[in-house]
Amino acid sequence: MEAKIEQFSRRWLSLLVNGVIGVAALAGVVTMQSIAQLGGMPPVSVQEVQKPLSAISVATVKQEVQQEALRLKMIKSIPSFGFDNLIADWTFMKFLQYFGDDEARNVTGYNLSADYFDIVTRLDPRWVEMYPFLSVAVSFYQAKPEIAVQFLERGTNVLSPQIDPQAWRVWRNKGLDELLLLGDTTASARSHEMAAEWVEKTPSGPKLAPTFRATADFLRRDPDSVPVRFAAWSTIYYQTTDKLVRLRAKQALVKLGAVVQKDKDGNETFILPARK
Repeated sequence: MEAKIEQFSRRWLSLLVNGVIGVAALAGVVTMQSIAQLGGMPPVSVQEVQKPLSAISVATVKQEVQQEALRLKMIKSIPSFGFDNLIADWTFMKFLQYFGDDEARNVTGYNLSADYFDIVTRLDPRWVEMYPFLSVAVSFYQAKPEIAVQFLERGTNVLSPQIDPQAWRVWRNKGLDELLLLGDTTASARSHEMAAEWVEKTPSGPKLAPTFRATADFLRRDPDSVPVRFAAWSTIYYQTTDKLVRLRAKQALVKLGAVVQKDKDGNETFILPARK
């Protein structure tokens, strides 16, 4: 998350330096009285994060979420005046602020995640780097993988390996959501085939393309394939640093029959016993 914020900050600064963002332009885009009116919820200070939320704070957080929901609704309804990427960038920054406020989200949940990504994927569907955040926030935290898949399709409909060599990741994220959270093995097989096709001519192609094609073949032959699901959940477990997603992956692996092993440093690995 920190790396993404740093990357985003550089992108935002570059836009400022090049003069793309101006007060007049923003006024034309949002037709509001000030930039502050379009701003998201104010950041929680370090002191506030360290303390439990009081009854007053809980009421304040709930009110701020209601206000943010109205702002997002307004952004969806107003014209962009050609500043699609700028508004998408700004909205994603607000999402990072929203998603990273654990104290507030413990009170209100993550129900605005889909609204943020509805805006971002409509305005800048070619922005490959934000799709993994979409999958985590909407599929896992908001528990709406069907919505996440719809938004991912906005990327697969317009992207190509020529536009971005990493575009295959959007198909891969879509395939994992379809397999593990929706149980749609037919759609997941196609997504993995497309991921293989798009990754083929990239530096990662020799390693990943055969794996994705094998996954698609397994799913067609055995839609309930335990080894495929084990491999998919294992990938999620080992690649994520998010505690909730990792816990969800661990629970799924154990449910599949995996045995948990720990090394001397407490690191966990999962072994799938041979099927009888």
